[in-house]
Amino acid sequence: MNVEELSGLPPGAIDHFREDGIEELYPPQAEAVEAGATEGENLVAAVPTASGKTMIAALSMLSAIERGGKALYIVPLRALASEKKEEFEAYEQFGVTVGVATGNYESTSDWLATKDIVVATSEKVDSLVRNGADWLSDLTCVVSDEIHLIDDRERGPTLEVTLAKLRRLNPGMQQVALSATVGNADEIAGWLDAELIDTDWRPIDLKMGVHYGNALNFDDGSTREVPVEGSEKQEAALVRDILQEGGSSLVFVNSRRNAEAAARRLGQVSREELTADERAELAELAAEIRDDSDTETSTDLADCVERGSAFHHAGLSSTQRSLVEDAFRDRLLKVISATPTLAAGVNTPARRVIVRDWRRFDPSAGGMAPLDVLEVHQMMGRAGRPGLDPYGEAVLLAKGHDESQELFDRYVWADPEPVRSKLAAEPALRTHVLATIASGFARTREGLLEFLEATLYASQSGESGRLAAVTDDVLAYLERNDFIEREPPRGSGRSSGGPRERDGDDPADGAFTSAADLADQSEEDEELEATSLGHTVSRLYLDPMSAADIVHGLESADDRPTALGLYQLVSRTPDMYELYLRSGEDEQFGELYYEREAELLGDAPSEFEEDRFEDWLAALKTSKLLEDWAREDDEERITERYKIGPGDLRGKVDTAEWLLGAAESLAQEIDSEWTVAVREARARVEHGVSEELLELVSVGGVGRKRARRLYERGIEEPADLRSADKGVVLDALKGEKTAENILENAGREDPSMDGIEPAGGEAGNDGSEASGSEATKTASERTEDGEPDDSQSSLGDF
Repeated sequence: MNVEELSGLPPGAIDHFREDGIEELYPPQAEAVEAGATEGENLVAAVPTASGKTMIAALSMLSAIERGGKALYIVPLRALASEKKEEFEAYEQFGVTVGVATGNYESTSDWLATKDIVVATSEKVDSLVRNGADWLSDLTCVVSDEIHLIDDRERGPTLEVTLAKLRRLNPGMQQVALSATVGNADEIAGWLDAELIDTDWRPIDLKMGVHYGNALNFDDGSTREVPVEGSEKQEAALVRDILQEGGSSLVFVNSRRNAEAAARRLGQVSREELTADERAELAELAAEIRDDSDTETSTDLADCVERGSAFHHAGLSSTQRSLVEDAFRDRLLKVISATPTLAAGVNTPARRVIVRDWRRFDPSAGGMAPLDVLEVHQMMGRAGRPGLDPYGEAVLLAKGHDESQELFDRYVWADPEPVRSKLAAEPALRTHVLATIASGFARTREGLLEFLEATLYASQSGESGRLAAVTDDVLAYLERNDFIEREPPRGSGRSSGGPRERDGDDPADGAFTSAADLADQSEEDEELEATSLGHTVSRLYLDPMSAADIVHGLESADDRPTALGLYQLVSRTPDMYELYLRSGEDEQFGELYYEREAELLGDAPSEFEEDRFEDWLAALKTSKLLEDWAREDDEERITERYKIGPGDLRGKVDTAEWLLGAAESLAQEIDSEWTVAVREARARVEHGVSEELLELVSVGGVGRKRARRLYERGIEEPADLRSADKGVVLDALKGEKTAENILENAGREDPSMDGIEPAGGEAGNDGSEASGSEATKTASERTEDGEPDDSQSSLGDF
């Protein structure tokens, strides 16, 4: 089908596609149009990567906009949201406006009401529903990218319930679901009342195979000789082979450590294929990575990048990940060694994908376990992109003949596992049941069960009554913790009762009223209403168990909580991924526990309850990291001390800031006397500073390092910036432009630095004066002489 044959699109859209080089639709795209993509029909497109899924979404959204509607594009990851926004912003040239929303789960993001296309993560859309964003009712087309992630235990239930709520809000809206790897696409289509486009067509060939010995054996029966020389690794031989013909490689491994080690080794291969110009560009890229963060991880990554290689995992900062991905797409970087997170949809095409590790550690299995077929196929789908590669190759590595045959059977010739709903797990259900009640989607037990019947879980479940039983258990838990009130049907004689003791335990532990106990109480039309506390928990986007833990911890405090106590409180909630204890650390943090036990909030488990006590210590380790950060410890020291990457540190800080902000709202809700203590702990972790710097970091452009340098020179609050000697300010801030911006933000009448020379204060030009406090010592050891204007080299500078 030629693009000229398309109808129902905004004026200028067809010209835009032609300018982009699209003259004819791919067969899956043409099939989608014939199935009604541009006429508002529901579709599920199970189409291989690089075969035009996004174009199917674009045609659906643009036609909906031309009919006067509004479109929403749901993605699983923030990185994907940014990528798609950039792609769709090209439509602004013919009048289509685009917005993106990923964070701030307490906002309705009303500014998006004016946008034609909104790109958002499923968590953000869920939060918009909870907070009553009016513009959601205007949606006429909703696209769900990577729909197979409904199978994910963490993210899946949110996507599933969010789609069910959007369908309830907008019964006539068009639904388009996209995936490259769905083993039961027909079931998903049935759930969404959608037409199914199911094809294995690709614009360029993808050959899948196994490398064993000196040969690559493919699924089509062909063989390619790739000899392994001497003691080199198989992946090194495969990377060298494809580089010599001008292709790039992705190598998937099972851990961060393996990714970093592989990148170092493969850099020895890739550097041999670099031109002089590429070496110069890579040196500049490496400098950017070093400037982003002053950690060992950053240094190691930059060293690899200079050789044309890189590693990619969740321990990198978002800036570092973006730099690596962009350079790889531009073919400047020749090989990336990655953990499977890179296969989750970000556009990083390679001519050859090498799945080196097809097993990874699984605690539930007690050792190494094979990856799912779906996950391996997601990795393999990264191979080959039209316009970049003449073909794609996806390769598994075998050590022997039997293993080679096993890999063909297990992965190459196998279909992905069916996508199964994970909604009935109580941790997911307690969150979404409360949100469903609080947002008014269900006002009775019967209405709640009716709503849940519209989910994928209900369409897949073969267990009669299981959903009702689990729901009743969750309702009992929510009632025990004062998140909801239940009013029995008239004439039942049962009272909803007065306030109940809050219980932070999981409903699965048996400390709740069972479904059997309620069976004879005629609850079919029992009225449900969220309490004020329940509304707050839902609006804050908290797991109810996290809220119960926080409320209980605050209520248990007899004295003003310390920062460590509050950090440990939020670190042990389900919403924080706590650091795990390494070998020997149980003793180290056990000692810390006994030293600072009085600061910790809530009921500590007995050390004889091994699993619970270990979790308590893991939360203490996480809180100690946060305390170190808030005491201004150097980023490099923290990442080295806790064996984490800069991305991990930023993730922990961001999550703690969010949870402490939520804790502040909960403290206000329950009239806690510790609200100010929570607010201060949140501000300290947000900025990474000691108490005395909190006023200074409120000035735009003043981060933890600049604040400490100013403080050491006697500038202790914003008012001081309006009257201090400019030479002293310049000496502390190192750059004229930086100093002018900060003085302007502080409200100085004349912020100009023209003709001003740095004047060393008491601390001297190197800022090395140290006070007795740990905070000042660590700050003085981080003096940044020679820092260029406006350059910032580590976390928390802004």
